Formats: sequence, structure tokens, C-alpha cells
Amino acid sequence: MNNLSILNAKKVVIKIGSSLLVSNSKFNSKWLETFIEDLIFLKNKNIDILIVASGSVSLGKVYLNIEKKKLRIHEKQACAACGQAILMNNFKKTFEKKKLPVAQILLTYSDTEDRKKSLNSKETIFELFKCNVIPIVNENDSVAVDELKFGDNDRLAARVAQIIDANVLILLSDVDGLFTVNPKKNNNAMLIREVEKINKTIYDMASTETNNHGTGGMYTKIEAAEIASESGCDTIICRGTKKNPISEYLKKEIGTIFKGKVNNDKGFKKWLAGTIKVEGDIFLDNGAVEAVSNGASILPSGIQKITGKFFKGDIINIKNKNGKKIGKGITYYDSFELLKILGKKTSEIKKSLGYDGRNEIVHRDYLTLNE
Repeated sequence: MNNLSILNAKKVVIKIGSSLLVSNSKFNSKWLETFIEDLIFLKNKNIDILIVASGSVSLGKVYLNIEKKKLRIHEKQACAACGQAILMNNFKKTFEKKKLPVAQILLTYSDTEDRKKSLNSKETIFELFKCNVIPIVNENDSVAVDELKFGDNDRLAARVAQIIDANVLILLSDVDGLFTVNPKKNNNAMLIREVEKINKTIYDMASTETNNHGTGGMYTKIEAAEIASESGCDTIICRGTKKNPISEYLKKEIGTIFKGKVNNDKGFKKWLAGTIKVEGDIFLDNGAVEAVSNGASILPSGIQKITGKFFKGDIINIKNKNGKKIGKGITYYDSFELLKILGKKTSEIKKSLGYDGRNEIVHRDYLTLNE
């Protein structure tokens, strides 16, 4: 059943971790040469492929003879600048042997969180697909700073999958998938084959341990699956250390598949559902939750409280009175203004703020709800 998720896909995003691409502080060309066989198999099924590749910082450290583990931001940026050239040179050299053209795309956090920039990225990627080119995507670590970073390529891959409307995101790892407990510490750990809904129980199973090269762990992979799920994209976590890992998964289905939500949103709302940067929360009473579920906009009378500091045009979480997230939206008001009008009728907005404002706090056209 899970095989259909990949074989029926039109677009697949594959994230390759540093532990697979870097071996003994060198680029692992041998592994990549066997992995290309999987890509050719998928391309013969008329599937467009995008790769998100890690490893630039690790390769750059070796190139610059930097041995310390903890890098300052500028050192990390310098390593990324050098390592990215090494990474792409190896991809190009290895892929050309099989007559597979590749392209480099470096993205920053703002490239996906800004609607206009994300559309530009999407159009570039689609044009590369038309030219039968495989885009190799990485975070632009040479210019990104910590507060404006994805933090790991799992989340970057999920965001790219959402932007290009991918059907499947494959996260190749050094483990078989999500286990009930950490399999490296507990022999009784059981592999979770399929996850229908990501909740606290699923997150509690995750280990935040990582290898010498990576920045995340199973926790960030679940976060990535949740981001991808918002746009209806399935996520598969499977072991990449095997020869032909995708073919192996298709044969034996050893891995974890996170099912994407049913999402009928298009364009803007799909982008909104997948956004990562959220500035605050508004909590609705039961009547307002029912109203927005039936297609209404959010009015001040239905808001019980707000948290966070945000401004007009920011993305905010929409929650019920118990704190359960029911969606996201773009606010028409600053948080300090909302504090003056929450719970009030629209006819009281002018008196409370001193000017005529919009009746809607979040218009239904700028609101996306969870399944």
C-alpha cells in the first residue's frame, strides 16, 4: 500500500543527510553512485525529483583545516561557502557519468516564508523539471544567520516539498524510521510503520540525538513530516545507508510513512498552511470556532485572548479556547490593537481604537483550517 505513495507520485523530494554524503571527512562518492540507480528508476516512472543535500559545513571544515566542533557563526558561514562548492562539484561529476544534469539552488528562510520569493523559487524549479534537470537544494548557510535559518535540512526539505506541491517527501536517515523508543539504547524498540496523525505521543517517541555531521534528530524529522503533511504530502523516513535505499524500501517497506492530510486548499492557502514562522496566537470561543469552520471570517467578538507580539500582515495561529490549534491566518491588526477590541462587537471598534478599522480580524480568504 505504501509503495503506491512513491510510484504514483508526480513529484518527489529526497533529503540526503550529512551522515550519508560525508564519510571519514570526505565526500562519499561511492554511496552516491549507487543511489543514482534509484533516481534513474524513479525518472523512468516519469517522476520529477528534487534533492535536498546536507554536508557543506562538514566538507568546508576539512577544506579549511578547522578541527573544533563548536563553530562561531562566521566560521560556519565560511565553511559552508567552501563546502558547498565541493558538494556540488561532486554531485555534478557523479551525475554526469549517468548523463543526469543537475542544478544548484540555495535557499534562505525568507525565500520560502515570503510569498513572492517562494513563487519565484517554485517557477525556477518547475522550469528545471521541464528541462529534465534534477535540482540540488541546500540552505544558503554562507549568508544565513541563526535566527533566520531553518536550523536543519529536514524542515527545509518539507518546506520545499510544500512549495512545489510534491506528493512524497523521503527523508533518508541512518536509522530505519521512527521507533517506540530509541533503538540504540533499548532492544525492545519497535518500528512504527505508519502514522496517520502527528501528536504529542509521536513526538515523545523521538530521540533528539544526532550524528557527528547532522544538526537534527528524529524530532526534526517528525517536525518536517508535520510541515509536509499540512499540504497533503506523505513523508517517508527510511534507512539510507543501504545500497539503493529507495528500491529497498519499495521491496520491503521497512520505514515509517507519515500520511499527508487531506488538503483541498490551492495556491496561497496551501502556502499559508505550510509556513513555519508564526508570530502569535488568538484563542476563539466555541461559537467563533463553529463559525469559521463554516466559512466565516474571524471577528473581534469571538476572540477570548491573544498571546505574542505581532503586527498587521503577520501570520498567527488560530486556536480554540482549550489551546488546540485549528488553523493559521493573516491578521489585519497589531496585537496591541487587538487587546483593546477582543470580545467586542464590530460596532465598537471605532470607539475603542479611535479610527474606523476593518470588521474582520482575519478574513476567511486569508485563513486556512486544519483538517
